[in-house]
Amino acid sequence: MTTPQHPPFPPHRPGRGPSADEDDGRSTGPVPVVPHGTRDGRPEADHGHTAEHGGQGTGGGHGHSHGPAAPVSRHLRKVIAAVLIPFAAAVVVGLAVLWPGGAPAHERTGVGFDRQTQEATVTKVVALSCQSANPSAGTPTGDTSTAEGSSAVQQAEGECKRATVRVDTGDDKGRTFDEIVQPDQSRQLREGQKVVVAYEPSAPKDLQYSVTDINRQFPLALLAGIFALAVVVVGRLRGLMALVSLAVSFLLLNFFILPAILQGSNPLVVAVIGSSAIMLIALYLCHGLSARTSVAVLGTLISLLLIGVLGSLFIGWAALTGNTDDNTGLIHGLYPSIDMSGLLLAGVIIGSLGVLDDVTVTQTSAVWELHEANPAMGWRGLYRAGIRIGRDHIASVVNTLVLAYAGAALPLLLLFSIAQSGVGTVANSELVAEEIVRTLVGSIGLVASVPVTTALAALVVSADRPARAPETAAGAGAPARGGRGRRRKR
Repeated sequence: MTTPQHPPFPPHRPGRGPSADEDDGRSTGPVPVVPHGTRDGRPEADHGHTAEHGGQGTGGGHGHSHGPAAPVSRHLRKVIAAVLIPFAAAVVVGLAVLWPGGAPAHERTGVGFDRQTQEATVTKVVALSCQSANPSAGTPTGDTSTAEGSSAVQQAEGECKRATVRVDTGDDKGRTFDEIVQPDQSRQLREGQKVVVAYEPSAPKDLQYSVTDINRQFPLALLAGIFALAVVVVGRLRGLMALVSLAVSFLLLNFFILPAILQGSNPLVVAVIGSSAIMLIALYLCHGLSARTSVAVLGTLISLLLIGVLGSLFIGWAALTGNTDDNTGLIHGLYPSIDMSGLLLAGVIIGSLGVLDDVTVTQTSAVWELHEANPAMGWRGLYRAGIRIGRDHIASVVNTLVLAYAGAALPLLLLFSIAQSGVGTVANSELVAEEIVRTLVGSIGLVASVPVTTALAALVVSADRPARAPETAAGAGAPARGGRGRRRKR
């Protein structure tokens, strides 16, 4: 009979080997204790290692697998598979049915991001007076105490720059044009700088190109490379798998979620299917195909459903349109069929998914570790211990979400502060109300994911105990004798 405690150091037992333990049909529970005595001269360094393995019915310890989770019984695996396999099949069917053939074409408006752009380089910068650069502009006579009047004076009396820009891509590669840089512009150009230029074919020839932004591809690519290197160096194989799952998430976002919404599919349905696909791929790819990962998937799924229901309810109740700025207005103008409030809800679901994965995986791992440390603990004890860990997680995660949204909306909050608007007025505006609903709905889902996932994990690991009962009974005295032996040694 295979014993629950496989001898960790068989070479140091000259009288008995693993085969002898299996043949005599007796428990090997006391085996790890004997080498810790002074009779065979076992070094003290081995004590902690054996203590990790002693008393664990699965013989699992860190260093022998990707995680300390013991395999669950076949019956429990069937129960989990009966829930997750139909769910995964539904996600695959949804992807196949809603998969778009790419974003629908439209005529460019030349506004905002909807412009033709090319890469370019600033080849020369020359300083000159603003008056000579703008000969048609007269002497300002307005009030210089205002922002507009002060800017007009600077543009008339200050020192401007004439930048010569060379187009590096497109049909007009090699063509040059001049760009006047005003002294009060936040973006000042310098020689050799890489820029992005907008192209408007209907404009006069000398006005077809204009600088719109700085080309930041190299620093962003370098930063991404440093991030990937840090993740792989620290996380090793897990880090590499995390990067692969991140790439898959971006692919699904760019090739399924966004084009499907643009094609006119329901944003909520697209977000649920896309988020579910991302969740399944990311969790199983990073954490392995196991019961522990499956419990985290179930906890994440339940929490996402709660976020979807609450988000739909309160977005409709608060009459949030989702059309609050120039970008959303442009989207609505180009694609009037898109449900903007549904798009807002889809953003809430997708935005909550990343933090949900973190919470559910952490809580599931915590319960599994507690069970490995004390296999005799029932599901109530596991739940109480796991929820104590989860409370600390809740406090930090909710604070993180609120600060993240506040940081993203900081310029908007500054505008309200300058206007000396009251808290009620600020919160009632649709721009801020969207962020409040997004933050609170996501936070409620995160808070709910802790008890839900902890309860699921506790039920799964405790329900699996009877399958190991005969083996545990065979070596039931081992932990106690080992404990007494250690006490005698002390």
